[in-house]
Amino acid sequence: MDAVIRPYGTLDFLTQREISELSGPEEGYLKKLFHRCALAVLNTGEETDSSLEVLERFKDFEIFVVQETRGIKLKLKNAPKSAFVDGKLIYSIRDHLFSVLRDIVYIVKEEKTLALGEQSNSQEITDFIYHILRNAGVLKGLSELNMAVCWGGHSIVREKYEYTKEIGHQLGLRGFNICTGCGPGAMKGPMKGAAIGHAKQRIDNGCYLGLTEPGIIASESPNPIVNSLVVMPDIEKRLEAFLRIGHAFIVFPGGAGTVEELLYILGILNHPANHELPFPLILTGPSSARDYFEALNNFLVSTLGKEIQQFYQIIIDDPVKVSQTAAKAVRQVRKSRNQSGDAYHFNWMLHIDSVFQFPFQPTHQNMRELELNHSMPSHQLASNLRRLFSGIVAGNIKEGAIRDIKDYGPFEIKGERKMLQNLDLLLDSFCKDQRMKLPSEKEYQPCYRILV
Repeated sequence: MDAVIRPYGTLDFLTQREISELSGPEEGYLKKLFHRCALAVLNTGEETDSSLEVLERFKDFEIFVVQETRGIKLKLKNAPKSAFVDGKLIYSIRDHLFSVLRDIVYIVKEEKTLALGEQSNSQEITDFIYHILRNAGVLKGLSELNMAVCWGGHSIVREKYEYTKEIGHQLGLRGFNICTGCGPGAMKGPMKGAAIGHAKQRIDNGCYLGLTEPGIIASESPNPIVNSLVVMPDIEKRLEAFLRIGHAFIVFPGGAGTVEELLYILGILNHPANHELPFPLILTGPSSARDYFEALNNFLVSTLGKEIQQFYQIIIDDPVKVSQTAAKAVRQVRKSRNQSGDAYHFNWMLHIDSVFQFPFQPTHQNMRELELNHSMPSHQLASNLRRLFSGIVAGNIKEGAIRDIKDYGPFEIKGERKMLQNLDLLLDSFCKDQRMKLPSEKEYQPCYRILV
């Protein structure tokens, strides 16, 4: 379908140069990036987790930025019909489109200005993340220490989805806002539940914040509950943004992406500089998820040591206890930040090594050369394991990695034999439980080969 839309309180003006880059005849980087992300937003609600499939299905889609004297407008051609109701674009999708435009333009401009690269120090990267969030206007609402970050799989059965919704409901009743990766499944459920909890408590300014990045947005399009969307430059800055703005963290059952997120946070918490910081981290699911968390816990202990368990607790089938535990833990966070003078809206005190900040490119060579053995410091091993799972996620859903695997075969994973055996057990359980692909899709073909 075709449409012309204007922004509402998200973005009003662009420079002539920016408009030229976005709508000129040449297929420049900025134009291509915006096109991909805009298509992902318009494809909200469609069941697919392959960005390549989305791009191929809507080859004729076009989007143009048009400057007017009173601002800008977007012209859409051949957009997905699911984004419209009676010929009119859904309001939340319209707002998400302009949020994407705002962030894409800002990120590309700032990355050039700051010249961030491998020579950049950790503080410069953290500052850049702060600037993106500030430009998006999301930091203003974080001063109440009530942001619960929820992670979990986009491919989950109905029972587990209902559980995530009840967790969100209990959190909402206690005044928590929700931040997720903005997609379906365990990212949508907590937001939907919190919206009900907020309505019961007559909270009319609830925040449902979605953090995404260009490589993953097509496979995890923003769900309609998201009322504040931010596009980060890459997966590493997206993960750091979660940790900097979140006050409590809830992890539901998921697949490779969820384990990637969990390894990221555990690797950072396991650094000696962070041992004294209160950091609420709760793993939870319905009673049917007991085996999942047992397998996940066994994997974490076998790779990172028994000490890793001090950084998280597992609560099974008890949404009230989860929310009460989160609320109690956040009181400790408040006390700690009052004593240290750290900001409520951004966790500056959290130490994050640069190894967790620089983007990892999941090429066949980089995946094969990942060092995986127990002789490494545990926080560095967690970083490499995080990169491993990031590569598997890319091989499952990201366009470039999917093409490479079609051309050169699966990623090869090498390392310490016992560690690889434990990894194989975990990934095999994910495959059997359909955690690597949406249940509606074809049988999963692994994008990796473990060389035990």
